[in-house]
Amino acid sequence: MYVFQPDKPCRSGNWQAIILLIVLPFLTGVYGIARAQTTAHTIAGYVRETGTNKPLSGVTVFVQETRRGTTTDKDGYYLINIPAGTYSLLITSVGYLKQTQKIKVPPSVYENNILLAPDTKLLDEVTVRTESVDRNVKKIEMGVAQMSIRNIKRMPALMGEVDIVRSLLLLPGVSTVGEGATGINVRGGSIDQNLVLLDDAPIYNSSHLMGFFSVFNPDAVRDVTLQKGSLPARYGGRVSSVLDVRSKEPDNEKLTVSGGIGLISSRLGIEGPLSRKTTGPPKLTFLADARLSANSFLFQLGPPNIRDTRASFYDLTAKVKYLPNEKNTVWLSGYASHDFIRFPSDSLLSLDINSSRTDFYYRTTNGSIKWTHTFKDNLSSTITGVMGHYSAALAGPDSSNAFRLQSDLWTNIVKAELDYTTGKHKLSGGLQTTIYRLSPNSLIPGPNSNVLPVTLPKEHGLEAALFIEDEITLTKTISAIAGLRYSQFLNYGPATVQQYAGSGGLLADNVTGEQTYSSGSLVKTYGGLEPRLAFRWSQNPESSVKLSYTRMRQYLNLISNTTAALPTSRWKLSDTYTKPQIADQLSLGYFRNFDNNTYETSAEVYYKNIQNAVDYRDGAQLLLTPNPETELLQGKGKAYGLELMVKKNKGFMTGWLSYAYSRSLLLINGPTPGERVNNGNWFPANFDKPHTVNAVAIYRPSLTFNASFNFTYSTGRPVTIPYAKARVNGVIVPIYLDRNQQRIPDYHRLDLSLTWEKHPEKSKKYWYSWVFSIYNLYGRQNAYSVFFKLRSSSFSDAYKLSIFGAPLPSLTYNFKF
Repeated sequence: MYVFQPDKPCRSGNWQAIILLIVLPFLTGVYGIARAQTTAHTIAGYVRETGTNKPLSGVTVFVQETRRGTTTDKDGYYLINIPAGTYSLLITSVGYLKQTQKIKVPPSVYENNILLAPDTKLLDEVTVRTESVDRNVKKIEMGVAQMSIRNIKRMPALMGEVDIVRSLLLLPGVSTVGEGATGINVRGGSIDQNLVLLDDAPIYNSSHLMGFFSVFNPDAVRDVTLQKGSLPARYGGRVSSVLDVRSKEPDNEKLTVSGGIGLISSRLGIEGPLSRKTTGPPKLTFLADARLSANSFLFQLGPPNIRDTRASFYDLTAKVKYLPNEKNTVWLSGYASHDFIRFPSDSLLSLDINSSRTDFYYRTTNGSIKWTHTFKDNLSSTITGVMGHYSAALAGPDSSNAFRLQSDLWTNIVKAELDYTTGKHKLSGGLQTTIYRLSPNSLIPGPNSNVLPVTLPKEHGLEAALFIEDEITLTKTISAIAGLRYSQFLNYGPATVQQYAGSGGLLADNVTGEQTYSSGSLVKTYGGLEPRLAFRWSQNPESSVKLSYTRMRQYLNLISNTTAALPTSRWKLSDTYTKPQIADQLSLGYFRNFDNNTYETSAEVYYKNIQNAVDYRDGAQLLLTPNPETELLQGKGKAYGLELMVKKNKGFMTGWLSYAYSRSLLLINGPTPGERVNNGNWFPANFDKPHTVNAVAIYRPSLTFNASFNFTYSTGRPVTIPYAKARVNGVIVPIYLDRNQQRIPDYHRLDLSLTWEKHPEKSKKYWYSWVFSIYNLYGRQNAYSVFFKLRSSSFSDAYKLSIFGAPLPSLTYNFKF
């Protein structure tokens, strides 16, 4: 038997040594290529925005004499190899004033940092773009949504809290089951099928206060990218989408303090150089941003049964950037968040603990280090290391029944990447190793408590992947991205695996024995190839047709039979009985720009097939279940839809209008009746919402004022309602038939936001803004769920729970100096 021992030496060394042996040859090869291609002289530096010092990506730096040039990367960095001489540099970017510089290159390395000023004549630009205005047509990928933090801050927000995740709900193909629900559903996927990253570190809970606000501090974020169509080969581990959030780069010119005061929370941030500036940028810069909730009055605006709820949250984002020289950059990033919610009732009635109140806790702690080395203008490498911990807990403080129900998930990641551009090819490749350690629900009694302890077995897993990708220009009209990812997952001990009778199904009554695995012993392994293909055919400069195919695997699932991710939910690794989900998605799109790229239009259709989709038995009991395979069911899933969007980029009025038709269906048809749902027929998933319409309008007549509106409409989500009733031992109980065959009422809402800010030309020392917003302008009582009350011997008509049934005004003050 093969034995994998991450904590003990083995014949071939421990796992750290194995990873090192894999990474070192990779880096050695990179270094050898770089040595062979080094030239005598280099122009390098960073391009930033005047005033804010924000790094600008996608800026063109062109040497007029040699007709050679490059574009800045995501950190605003550029590098050009060139012979000695005197040159004219032309620096251009849409939305910024063109700049020309004369430089002389006698030294071997010429350090040249550039500041670009926004073109104030372009007041009609909602977003100062750092990418080509025709990217909608020219990019090869499809199903990619990029939003600048500047645009997000101009949208109406719940209680004035700028929310990155909530803003994504205004895009076609992105939805949620309701207000106050954790996570997002992308193209018919569940919330755990989205890979959420903050500076390469995974975020397992993207919401504060159980879904009302995002965990991302807007003051610390640079940009947000949602990949829901053609996923790059460097991403893996989820079958629906990737949400990649990048924190902003620290100010390298001066010490800057910024923040805001709102009704729900207050923010404070500081950034600047830590070392003295000599000839180039400072070698060491930093940023630190904190956000702290102010009070719990948000719940006092809700239904009567939650008005006594008390809650608080905070999050901290920190980043240090080190520039030892012009070819190396090191980032240290840290993130921590904490949520506390106290409900004045018992949340574990199923365990008969009978606590007078319940406390919820959510904690995330992540740390990462990234080193980027630029060998020359077309060759660079990146090595990333991540350590993360996510914890969710539920506690009852009563002295006689005090308890704490807790689950933990630890993640360690090592990733190495290489990027190389030559001719018509843009190559990238690398490897990634992720180690998971799970501690599922454990019930811990308090001092002098009558509660009995329960500890579920820990789970261990390792996911390794190799990937390579080539973006190639085939002809003047056809371009393609061809990628391949191979992933391998190992579930290893210590573990105890139950054995079941062959014909009886995975039931507790069918257990025939068990097999025990020692620490490091291989329990189960899965793996396979994940091809990624994307094509673009440009009929003319204003339009293109795109086609993509993506295969993805997911080895980690969130196990919960509720619509919200609660501390009673648990993460589950693939094992002997729980197979990894495998998704194949095919997408086709047509993209067309009009009026000199003032208007963007797009139409995309997609079909996604999922193997081993996870669902649950009728009446499943998942809480503190030592063998969850007895409650889980796996089958087939399919999602398909149409996404239409019209976007206006220029003019005093900008925004977009989108419509999405999306279906998400499941088929659970096991060999026995207990392993079937709805008699083995297709049925809607809990988050199936066929029709969604979003409209966003931003009016910006000057640099000091803007008004924005957004409207959203969606079909109500599916629910299961009682079909009849029966009396069992004198108690009336509901009888349910088919699952998810009815729907709650449709959802719609209108929001408004007004912003007044100090004129940029008058705010060199101190800038401020006031933001007034109204959430749910016309007071729509949208249903979160539908319930039934028992009246004597029958069930009453359905009644709905509305989270926010009235307009919610807010006022926020932001500042920076």
